[in-house]
Amino acid sequence: MVAVSKAESKPLRVAVLVSGNGSNLQVLIDAIQAGALPIEIVGVISNNQEAFAVTRAKNAGIDVAVLSHVASGKRMALKTFEKHAFEQLTTWQPDLIVLAGFMRVLSAEFIEQSPAPMINLHPALLPAYKGLDTHQRAVNAGDRVHGCSIHLVTAELDSGQVLTQALLNISPKDCGESLQSRVQQLEHKLLPWTILLLAKGVLPLNNDDYTASPYLPSLPLKLVI
Repeated sequence: MVAVSKAESKPLRVAVLVSGNGSNLQVLIDAIQAGALPIEIVGVISNNQEAFAVTRAKNAGIDVAVLSHVASGKRMALKTFEKHAFEQLTTWQPDLIVLAGFMRVLSAEFIEQSPAPMINLHPALLPAYKGLDTHQRAVNAGDRVHGCSIHLVTAELDSGQVLTQALLNISPKDCGESLQSRVQQLEHKLLPWTILLLAKGVLPLNNDDYTASPYLPSLPLKLVI
C-alpha cells in the first residue's frame, strides 16, 4: 500500500471568478457535495452584484466578495476591481483561480502578479473564435465541429496554453442560441473533469511544467461527448 502524506490528501483550494448565472459554479458545488471532486471552493468573486452565481455560492456557505460598484454607486473601475480582488485572493490563498463565465478582461499586470495559476473556460475550440459571440460565429462559418476549451490565463486574450477541450458536432438545424445551450452542457462536464485532473496532479498547476512529454498525450486533452 502506498502511503499518502497529509499534504497530498488536502483538497485543492479553488477560488472562482464569476459574472452571471453561475451554472458552472453550481456543477462544481454539486460535485464537491457528492464527494466526486477533491477540492474546496475557498471563495467566489463577482463583478456583478446581480449575478445569480452569488446566490448559489451563499447557499452553499461559500465566502463571497461582490466587487461591482464603489460607495458612490459608480461601476468599479478595472484598476480598483483588481486591487480589491488581489487583496481578497491573497487572503483566501487559493491553489487555483477559475474564471467561469467571468466577463471582464483582466490586465496583464494582474495576471502576472496573480497569487495562483488561473484557468479560463472559453466557449469555443481555441485557437478558433477568441473573444465573444463564439457560437454564432461558428454557425456563420459553416463549421461542422464546435465545443469549449479550458486554457491557462495569460496577458494575451484567450491565448494561453489550452489544457482540455470538449467537442460536439454542429447540426444543420443549429443556430447560435441552440448551439450555446448544447455547448453549455459540455462545459458542465469539461470543467469538473479538468479540475479533477489538476487536483490529482495529472495536469500540473505550474505554468512552466507544460512541456511536451513522450509518455503523455499532447495537449489539449480531448473530451468527446
